Amino acid sequence: MSKVLRSLAPPIVVLALVAAACSNSSSAAGGGSQSAGQCNQDIKVGLALDVGGLGDKSFNDSAYKGLQNAIRDGLVCFDNTKFLEANATGSNRGENVTNLAEAGYNLIVGVGFAFSPDINEIAKDYPDQNFAVIDGYATCGTSCGLTNDAAAIPNVADLTFTEQQGSFLVGAAAALEAAKLNCTTVGFLGGQTGPLIGKFQAGYTAGVHKVNPDIRVVYQYIGDDVTAFNDATKGEALSTGMYDDGACIIYHAAGASGAGLFNAAVKADKLAIGVDSDQYLTAAADQKPLILTSMIKRVDTAVYNAIQQTGNGSFKGGGQVFDLAHQGLDYSKSNSKLMTPDIIAALELYRQDIINGTIKVPEKP
Repeated sequence: MSKVLRSLAPPIVVLALVAAACSNSSSAAGGGSQSAGQCNQDIKVGLALDVGGLGDKSFNDSAYKGLQNAIRDGLVCFDNTKFLEANATGSNRGENVTNLAEAGYNLIVGVGFAFSPDINEIAKDYPDQNFAVIDGYATCGTSCGLTNDAAAIPNVADLTFTEQQGSFLVGAAAALEAAKLNCTTVGFLGGQTGPLIGKFQAGYTAGVHKVNPDIRVVYQYIGDDVTAFNDATKGEALSTGMYDDGACIIYHAAGASGAGLFNAAVKADKLAIGVDSDQYLTAAADQKPLILTSMIKRVDTAVYNAIQQTGNGSFKGGGQVFDLAHQGLDYSKSNSKLMTPDIIAALELYRQDIINGTIKVPEKP
């Protein structure tokens, strides 16, 4: 989509979260041992997942983790949660949102910007229920080609991120590691073309060139619709092409398609950078040594906070921005053999420069 994303609200305080280990099914997620006194029985929460569904080891899984954490902390009861997965093309997104709304869920989270047009239309018919869209532009209204302006849907929140800031840090990491490898080319693999993934590319390139302006950054995009986030075969082919073109490290912002990058990295014996979650933790044994770092996008925090706000009555429509200053983004240090103290020290200095405004990270490539 070529719709413009919008970030409106002041930064929000992000809660520190820890990982949860809970089972789930398509009708409820994690924490089934709760008793009535251990959780908020007054709300029901539904997740509408995007293409790729659970098991993408990235965007959808991070959103689901936020739901699990909310169950763990008693913000919602296990029996009052549900998730629905989009089909392979995402054509049933609106149907899934409507089904959750009709079932009386107090908060419905659309996990992905592509839910924005549907939720912009649907939310007006359910004014007493809350809707949130990860990376959304649902409240952008007629200026984005949508039907309803923000004033008509005060029950909708767009939860957005400054992805370019986190991508800058992993770009700097790539350049610092490339120097150790005597490498002069790095790569970027994007999922769907458009302004959202463009932010990842822009930040990554800026971070690379902050360290070394002479490094060449090559890039490829998988496609121009959301199925681009679920095509690991093409992701592997495009990554292989960039490795063959001299890239020693490739960063992906391609959802489940990023699995193809990791396969290509093993075959080429070159490095990769993950996205959204710490992908080192879920990688196969032969992939782990080759994952330099991951740009962590706290989708779990966004979902958790929306649930908390719905439960305590503080949910507000409009935009909520998760930025670097408020721990909405980070980078992983799990691969200690590659993420050495010198690289981490340099990234922390860049982090502070971004937070205090010394470094202005571009949003467009």
